[in-house]
Amino acid sequence: MEIDLRFFATFREAVGEKERTRTVDDDATVGDVLTALESEYDGLEGRLLADGTIRPQLSVLKNGRNVVHMAGAETRLNAGDVVSVFPPVAGG
Repeated sequence: MEIDLRFFATFREAVGEKERTRTVDDDATVGDVLTALESEYDGLEGRLLADGTIRPQLSVLKNGRNVVHMAGAETRLNAGDVVSVFPPVAGG
């Protein structure tokens, strides 16, 4: 099945594009996608997951809803879903 991925700020720089469509297995989870991204892009290695869970300072959304309010990294994906990945926000 196909899903859409959206990247923001430094993650967009690491991937080299704002959006991309990705084909994933029918039983794929958010964690599966993040693991694949860490393996595929040097700039993301170790920045998305820690011990199989999404790093607490990140915002990962599935169709606009933060996956921490779902099943976290174990959140199942469906065809046509949009997964957005935001790096930590700093400021003052």
